[in-house]
Amino acid sequence: MKLLIFVTGRGIGGDAVTAYNIAKALKSKDISSKIVLDPSAPGYYFKKRNIEWLQSPIPAAGGHAASKSKLAKAAFKTIKAIISGARLIKKEKADGVIGVIGGGAVIGCLSAKLARVPAVGVVATPTDTRISLKTNPTLLLPESPLFTSSSVNSKYDVATNYSPIKTDIIHGNKENILDKLPNQFDSSKKSILFASGSTLFDDMAKAARKFAEENDDVNIFVIGDPLHEGINDIINHPNIINLGYINYIDDLYDLVDLAVITDDGLTLHETLACEIPVVVVIGVKYGRYHGLSKVFDGAVIESNVDNITENITSALSNHDAMQKRATEYSKGIINGSSDLANFVLDHMN
Repeated sequence: MKLLIFVTGRGIGGDAVTAYNIAKALKSKDISSKIVLDPSAPGYYFKKRNIEWLQSPIPAAGGHAASKSKLAKAAFKTIKAIISGARLIKKEKADGVIGVIGGGAVIGCLSAKLARVPAVGVVATPTDTRISLKTNPTLLLPESPLFTSSSVNSKYDVATNYSPIKTDIIHGNKENILDKLPNQFDSSKKSILFASGSTLFDDMAKAARKFAEENDDVNIFVIGDPLHEGINDIINHPNIINLGYINYIDDLYDLVDLAVITDDGLTLHETLACEIPVVVVIGVKYGRYHGLSKVFDGAVIESNVDNITENITSALSNHDAMQKRATEYSKGIINGSSDLANFVLDHMN
């Protein structure tokens, strides 16, 4: 069996990682797949791993933040993209399609419909959720507005699924990095991680700075490549250990006691898989809000920048109870990739 995985975005961020993890899960079940990206996508995430990809137009409408005008403009491009996608499916003699989030799900699923091959939509936004439910079997990721809904209307099979992560993320060992940490790290103190993914956004930096100004009794780690140079000034504080962009996140997860992150994507799944309690700073990425504290009730606390110290203090006070809840979610998250692959297999006949 050969499947095409249509992926929105530039092939460098969370959607690319999700697609890569899906491809790995499929490979473990002896299913071959190829990634499809928009021709404008540099695909650095795949290029670094020596993975070739196919090209076909995948217009983006802005995901969760899509306006009516953006959706209208994207619609004009969508028809041509669907036709191109169907041609690619036939050219590659693919047996089916997986459409991944946003434009990847919309174009992938509609192209499959036109090419008359089965498809599964892996969705996370209002638009991709609505279209996938009308056209094919659908997997709702936690960011989807219908993830917690008790009733979903579709004539096709629908299931909820945690975002697929690299399962080896839970096997980090803090002993591997202790000699890499600066002298200000104090092993006798608790450690808190501030992160907004591979990129460090303004509000996450501000949250770290505010907490650092009010606390000197914990190790405060900040990671990520700053979105702009001014962010370095925000996190330039004696109580902050700025690690920048790192390639040992699994080992750092084994070290920290609490994670302060955004309420979206793979980082939240990774930290909970590692049984780490979480405080999410909402609205960090372009004002987006997913309400994932409801999905992971008891393991996640929501916060704004202004009340970050209050919420971190609460999380530390209730650390054991929150960690117990994180442990309860961990198994389901770790099994997410396998569950997704099994759902795809069931619907590719």
